[in-house]
Amino acid sequence: MRKVLSQLRRAVDDYGLISEGDVIAVGVSGGKDSLALLCALHGLKRFYPKNFEIVPINIKMGFPNETDEVSKALCDEVGLELQSVKSDIYSVVFEVRKEKHPCSLCSNMRRGALHGAAKELGCNKLALGHHFDDAVETIIMNLFIEGRFDCFYPVTYLDRSDITVIRPLLFAPEKEVSHFVRASGIVPVPKNCPADGVTKREDAKRALDDLERRDRGVKMRV
Repeated sequence: MRKVLSQLRRAVDDYGLISEGDVIAVGVSGGKDSLALLCALHGLKRFYPKNFEIVPINIKMGFPNETDEVSKALCDEVGLELQSVKSDIYSVVFEVRKEKHPCSLCSNMRRGALHGAAKELGCNKLALGHHFDDAVETIIMNLFIEGRFDCFYPVTYLDRSDITVIRPLLFAPEKEVSHFVRASGIVPVPKNCPADGVTKREDAKRALDDLERRDRGVKMRV
């Protein structure tokens, strides 16, 4: 916990991610990244000089056998109430639209649902669980697929929804996040998306992992 918390605080301080009185929604999917983010922000809240509140939100995508029990149990453990929001994202993407490449539409719909829920619950910020490896993979995807060198930002104000999106785990490598989750005894919800493992992001991840094995430090240099 200490290492991830230290990396989270460095991002918070370097990019001014948290201000006095913030009400921060946390997108909690039940995966390792979002659960680690929730725990780290809760840990930071105990000693950070600026007061802020945390509102965990789970968007129920409508996948078969979907559950929010892991997220709810963790929220109960740290004294937070999980806000579960139903959606028809799975139905729209996989049954109505029958998307061959569903990730973009699915991601956009989930973000829209999160932004709306955060605003309705009185939050002014939304924290997402993107970590260091996600950033590097995004750079590679944009470069190889779209021919541009670009990435998401640590902090982004969305004027349409009047929500500021923050990414406090930006300095935390995925291996540190995974280690923290295992050491904490947290068992993330298994992925049940039909497109899992066959996306462009997975291609970028495998390519980077292969390069890293042959030439240690590639990800950091990117």
